[in-house]
Amino acid sequence: MTKLGTFLGIFAAAIFGGAIALMGYVSFIEPSSLAGKNAAQTSDFLQANYQKEDKKVKLDITPQPRTSFTEAAHQVTPTVVHIRTFSTKTNPNNPRMNDMLREFFGDSTPIPENDGQRVHPQGSGSGVIISENGYIVTNNHVIDDAESISVVLDDKRTYEAELIGTDPTTDLALLKIEEAGLAYLAFGNSDVVQVGEWVLAVGNPFDLTSTVTAGIVSAKARNINILRNAGGYAIESFIQTDAAVNPGNSGGALVNTKGELIGINSAIATKTGSFSGYSFAIPSQLVEKVINDLKEFGEVQRGLLGIRIQNITPEIAQAAGLDKIQGIYVSDVGEESAAKEAKIQTGDVITHINDKAVNSSSELQELVARHRPGVSITVQYLRNGKQNRTEAVLRNRLGSTQLASRTESNLKINTLGGEFRTLTQSEEDELGTKG
Repeated sequence: MTKLGTFLGIFAAAIFGGAIALMGYVSFIEPSSLAGKNAAQTSDFLQANYQKEDKKVKLDITPQPRTSFTEAAHQVTPTVVHIRTFSTKTNPNNPRMNDMLREFFGDSTPIPENDGQRVHPQGSGSGVIISENGYIVTNNHVIDDAESISVVLDDKRTYEAELIGTDPTTDLALLKIEEAGLAYLAFGNSDVVQVGEWVLAVGNPFDLTSTVTAGIVSAKARNINILRNAGGYAIESFIQTDAAVNPGNSGGALVNTKGELIGINSAIATKTGSFSGYSFAIPSQLVEKVINDLKEFGEVQRGLLGIRIQNITPEIAQAAGLDKIQGIYVSDVGEESAAKEAKIQTGDVITHINDKAVNSSSELQELVARHRPGVSITVQYLRNGKQNRTEAVLRNRLGSTQLASRTESNLKINTLGGEFRTLTQSEEDELGTKG
């Protein structure tokens, strides 16, 4: 064989071998590589459902916790009581009236005889046991004008309750029954409750004892102007929920899924008289303060800044030079008030109370109302676009920092049917008098 023939034979063999190798790669090796590549792309795309460990993709099958109300319901139900109130109605033909009629018309006057007085049921509601020795919190409107109050526990035991004190400005009342070792509900922190959080309402709607309903927190610091008849000191800063609350639920518990008391149910938004969308609860932080006052003093010790306030509108924000709608506008400052002493002026915009942001009048009122006269609070405010900080020592509605007993307050406020305070220096000068 010539050299040329040998070369051509080797060249042909090389071409043939290369063709076979190429066919094998296309048929077997390349498809496997592409499949591996596509699998890797699929894993990356689904990485939200996977965890990567040691360069391996591992499915996370950890079960997610599900919301359950059973533990909270089991814990709360024994602490919620049924409250029944009674009043004594006098028949017009009572013995005293009969004597007066006989005095005018003679002893022969035909007058029907009866006992003159009858006890009638007045209403019913709910309450929450807050101590093992029988203290119970409820709404003021549940027991208002009642002459006797009956408390029925979850296990049907019945007691006559003593009224310790009431606060119409927050619609709260404190009762006491003589018993020990009772199941009671601990106060939770309503400040940390968030909109969208699950809650339970427990009470006695329509005399149906121990009823539990569920919903979420729809809003906080809500003012619905339902306590307008409680005078100028009413505090409305309700937790709004969509848990079903009906007549009879008043005074019952609003709790979180841990079974902690975060509010006392007080009102519903309704056009029919029954639940139709929203219910409102007094936040636990305010409830706890009011109840402690009633227990210790028999009345609420309300600390006041002594200002008139307005929610910020776009017009007020523009006039005050605010770059956004925030805070609460001070429209007036009382003479010799806590705010006056703290150098707060008309036109200031209060942004924080004790470092907590405030953006509604009801929110500010609640935060201040948690403190007693004589307590110093921190107030942050804007003036001419500049942030300021001051300390204000709260006063009571008589202008004093002193705590007053129920008797002292009644003497000062109710004497002659009016409310009194010491004249300011400017008022003395204007009136030409002293004291």
